[in-house]
Amino acid sequence: MREKGIMGLEEFETALAWQARHAEENGAPCTARVIRALARVRETDTATGRRIAGWQGLTLKDAMPLRIAGGLHHLVLSGEDDRLARVYSGQITDDGQVERLVCELVETFDHLLLPWLDTPPQTNEAGRSASIMAGLLWLAQRSAPRFELFEIGASAGVNTMLDRYRYRLGDTEAGPESSPMRIEPEWRGDPPLAPPAGFAISSVRGCDVAPIDLTDPESALRLKAYVWPDAPARMARIDAAIALAEEHKPDLVRQSADAFVAEMLARPQQQGTTRALFHSIVWQYLPGSAQEAIKAAMEQAGQRATRDRPIAWVALETDPETFRHELKVRCWDGADQNGETHLIGRAHPHGAWVEWLGA
Repeated sequence: MREKGIMGLEEFETALAWQARHAEENGAPCTARVIRALARVRETDTATGRRIAGWQGLTLKDAMPLRIAGGLHHLVLSGEDDRLARVYSGQITDDGQVERLVCELVETFDHLLLPWLDTPPQTNEAGRSASIMAGLLWLAQRSAPRFELFEIGASAGVNTMLDRYRYRLGDTEAGPESSPMRIEPEWRGDPPLAPPAGFAISSVRGCDVAPIDLTDPESALRLKAYVWPDAPARMARIDAAIALAEEHKPDLVRQSADAFVAEMLARPQQQGTTRALFHSIVWQYLPGSAQEAIKAAMEQAGQRATRDRPIAWVALETDPETFRHELKVRCWDGADQNGETHLIGRAHPHGAWVEWLGA
């Protein structure tokens, strides 16, 4: 089935221009210049250029421009070559100069950059957990306020550690006060209600087909390479997540999303606990068969849900037609709630702001 809307853009120049504009509109003009330079890389006789030129459609869905942008950023972070640092700092702004520099780097480091095109970017931004936590607070007013959570597409488990972060969501605060991770997005609209009595996250587990170990310096550096270099607040959040992982690693398993969901739903569920699946900006990367399997598994589990053992689904994902990032929640409890989808918020792709729609 063909993708619709923006995510279905297949023409290279159009998709590249859209991706660059998207970076600019989200506070990363330096990254946008590097992305635009890929049009010239595509014309070079390098393995990387030929791979880009031969890319088979769905450029945006595959996040192909962001794959190679991560590789280029890694050259600077690893100390391999620091010439792009002047672009990332805004010292070089001329598009022609940026194009020439990027092409030179691709020619020099072709063998290092080519493998970055093999896998989608692992952004796993901690700022997105503001929306997930807001969704849990919304659920806690309507369901059992004690949660056992499981995350698909967890990457390095940055958001699998959401129970260890301190949040300020408008005037509402949640999470341990001593946390080095402070999540304080610009809040638009009324704040969610404060955590009710008994609110707690009893467990969080995540899965990924290729999990990243935040405590491994090389792996952590690769994760940081996907962070746009002109976004220092995001880099600070990654550093805070690494520090927390070094204290206690997130609970991650290597597993496909659909198999993981089936396994987690089959486990015994404690009375008075809401079992909730959550994820952020990962659905678009899942095969259609996995998406359908997860939907079916959640629906089936929802049919067995009770007021004492509710099932919930919290997702911050991209609308493929508008490219807006929407926070949606479903809940099954065998009584009042029957799995209806509630759109309760919209958010900046990296968590800079949250527009709250929940009542």
